[in-house]
Amino acid sequence: MRPYSNKLTELLQNLSATLEGDDGGVYTQEREVNKVLIIAITSNRGLCGGFNSNVIKEVTRIAKNKYSGKDVSIFAIGKKGNDILSKAHSIYKFESELYDDLTFENSAPFAEDLMDQFADGNFDQIDIVYNRFKNAATQIVTEEQFLPIVAAEETEDADADYIFEPNKAEIVKGLIPKSLKMQLYKSIRDSYASEHGARMTAMHKATDNATELRDDLLLVYNKARQASITNEILEIVGGAEALKN
Repeated sequence: MRPYSNKLTELLQNLSATLEGDDGGVYTQEREVNKVLIIAITSNRGLCGGFNSNVIKEVTRIAKNKYSGKDVSIFAIGKKGNDILSKAHSIYKFESELYDDLTFENSAPFAEDLMDQFADGNFDQIDIVYNRFKNAATQIVTEEQFLPIVAAEETEDADADYIFEPNKAEIVKGLIPKSLKMQLYKSIRDSYASEHGARMTAMHKATDNATELRDDLLLVYNKARQASITNEILEIVGGAEALKN
């Protein structure tokens, strides 16, 4: 999923960099940032180590430092993120049932809503914060700009090998909705995979810690039991000697 989404985004950015004026549509237009929406992707359940807290800390840091003085709202995907972030930030929307049936068709309406909100001027910038899956033991907290679309740096031969039909502007406008829907879906799936990896790692560590604690307690128990038996033997021997005397 990730390579496909990244390549689609890269293609769109390269094409957007060669457009002139408003050919890229409203989704490529940068404007003064006053109202910001941060999409915080967490899980619905705990017991997964620092998976949720890392995203919450990053969202808090971004809101406090990067967007200091701005009107920041949160789109919380996942119950754990909503529980904490709602105490300090305005929640634009909360979604927790998406994980019950995580498909492209179910996530696409959320991307469409975000595109409409940006086009209507309700938000000047939209970012995504989520855990990117590296392996079962490592999840990387990632921030991505969702809207406006960031154009790649223009080069002299950016479109030298392409023939555009009907034209470049219409192709970009057709790719934008597909790319944005795919980007959001990719981020949620990446986070979902990271959640399982983080939970597996956390449970493995918990098992190791419980096993170590059990072994330590067993050693203490055996020492205490041995000391008790020794004391009982000494008392019996002492009592027998006293009877002899």
